[in-house]
Amino acid sequence: MTCNSTPMLKMRGICKHFVGVQALQEVDFEVLPGEVHALVGENGAGKSTLMHILSGVYQPDGGRIDFNGENEVVFPDEQAAQRHGIAIVFQERSLFGPLSIAENIFAGRQPTGRLGLVDRTAMFEESRKLLAEVGIDVDPRLPVERLSPHQQQLVEVAKALSLHAHLIVFDEPTAALTETETDHLFAVIKKLKERQAAVVYISHRLEEIFLLANRVTVLKDGRHQATLSVSETSPRELITAMVGRELAAVSFDRSLLPGDQPPLLEVKKLSDASGNFPRRVQLKEIDFSVRAGEVVALAGLAGSGRTELALALFGARERTHGTIVVGGHCLQRGNFRGRSVADSIAAGIGYLPEDRKEAGLFLEKSIASNIASASLKQFGRVWTQDGKIAKVADDYRKSLKIASRGTEQPVVSLSGGNQQKVLLAKWLLVKPKVLIVDEPTRGVDVGAKAEIHRLLFELSRQGVGVIVISSDLPEVLAVADRVLVMAEGRLSGELSHEEATEERIIHLASQIEAA
Repeated sequence: MTCNSTPMLKMRGICKHFVGVQALQEVDFEVLPGEVHALVGENGAGKSTLMHILSGVYQPDGGRIDFNGENEVVFPDEQAAQRHGIAIVFQERSLFGPLSIAENIFAGRQPTGRLGLVDRTAMFEESRKLLAEVGIDVDPRLPVERLSPHQQQLVEVAKALSLHAHLIVFDEPTAALTETETDHLFAVIKKLKERQAAVVYISHRLEEIFLLANRVTVLKDGRHQATLSVSETSPRELITAMVGRELAAVSFDRSLLPGDQPPLLEVKKLSDASGNFPRRVQLKEIDFSVRAGEVVALAGLAGSGRTELALALFGARERTHGTIVVGGHCLQRGNFRGRSVADSIAAGIGYLPEDRKEAGLFLEKSIASNIASASLKQFGRVWTQDGKIAKVADDYRKSLKIASRGTEQPVVSLSGGNQQKVLLAKWLLVKPKVLIVDEPTRGVDVGAKAEIHRLLFELSRQGVGVIVISSDLPEVLAVADRVLVMAEGRLSGELSHEEATEERIIHLASQIEAA
C-alpha cells in the first residue's frame, strides 16, 4: 500500500441508538490518505448509519471523531462536514428534478461575481468540466429530471467532486451504472487516490472491492467484525464475516419446469406509436410469451428498452399498440385506448419497479400499510381493516424474514434489502398471474440476494409467470429458465438456460443489426 501511514479519519467507539434498535455499538473505523477503504456488511449492518454520522446527518450517542489532524471533531450538520472537506455520494439520489444539472451541482454554493450575483457562465463551465470528468456528455443547463437514473447518479458524483473534498464516501455508486459508466467512475476514484484523497467505498459487489480497495472493514449487527487487507483475504472470507456463516451457492431444480403449460402471458407486435417518446427508447414489434411456472429474464444494455417494455405491460406507458393476453384474457388489442395500471393489476400483472423508493413504496408509511396498499379491497370495511392488515403483514414479515421491530415501523427506517422484501410482500398479497421484477436485488447484500432469488423461483414453481429484468448477468444466468435479450427497443434473441452465457448475452445485446 502506497498510502500515508497517518490516518486522515479515525472514528473510535461510535454508538448510535434509534427507538428499539442499537444501530451502532462501539464501532472503530479509520481511513488513510490515498487509500480506498471498503466498508461492507449485510443490509442493516450499520454502514450507512456510520457514514451519516461522519457526514453530519446524524449525531453519535457516544465515541469520538478525529479528522485531518483535528481531534474530537463535531459535525452538527452536513454543511459543517462539507466545510471540513467531507463529501458523500449517497445510494439514494438527493437531486432536485426541476433544477438544472449545474444548479444541483452547486446548490447553495453558486459562484458569484463582483456584485454578489450568481455567475451562471462560470457555474455552467465548471459543471461541464466536472461532467466530463465523470464521463457524461450532457448540457449542464438541462433539468435533472430529463436525465436517466444512471446519469443522475453520475451527477451526484460530480457534485461531490465539486467540493474538492479530502475524503469522499461512495455508497453503492455503481448500482445504477452501466459498465462503461462504472469504468469512468473507477478512473475518477484512482485519480482521487493519486491526489492523496481518502475514499470510503460501500458496495455489495465484492468484485469491485477486490478491484479497487486497499483495505476492507466488515460490520455486522452494528458491530465492528474485522478490518482486513484486501490482498490477504478472499470473497468467501468476507461473506463469512458478513453473514456469520458460509453462504452456500444457490441452485434450482429445473426439472420441475412444466414443459407443456399454455402461455400465461402472450405479447404480440407490441410497439410505441411513432413520435410519442422522442427522448426515450421506442418499443418495436415485440413478440414473446411466458408460461406458468417459469422465470424469464429480460437482459440488455442500458437504454435497450427493458424497463419501457415492463411499463407498457403494466399500463404505465401510454400510446402503445399491439396485443397483450393474460391468462386467456385479452388485456389490450390494437391501440392502448386508456388502459390503466388498475386494469393491469385486475388482469393479474404485478410490477416491482426499478426504483423502489421513488415508485414502489410509501416511505413514511408503515410496513403494514405498504404491504396492503395494492390489496385494500381484500380487507373489507374501513373500520375493520387495521387488525386484518396487521395480521397479514406480520405473517409476511415472518415468512420473508423482514428485519424490523414490527409491522408499524416506517418503511423509510428499513435497510434497502428489507424495503425490497416489503415491496415483494405487497405484490405477493395481490396473488398475480404474472409478476415483473425490475432490478430485484439492486443495493441488497449477498444474503438477501440469495433469499430473493429463492423466493422468485419458488413463486414461479407455484404457477406464477415471473419476468426478471436485471443488469447483473450472473443474476440473469442464476434465475432464468429463458433469457430474452433486448437491444434498441427490439428483442434481439432468445436463449435457454442451457444456452445462456455472459458472452452470448452481450453479443446479442450489442449487435442488433446482426440479429
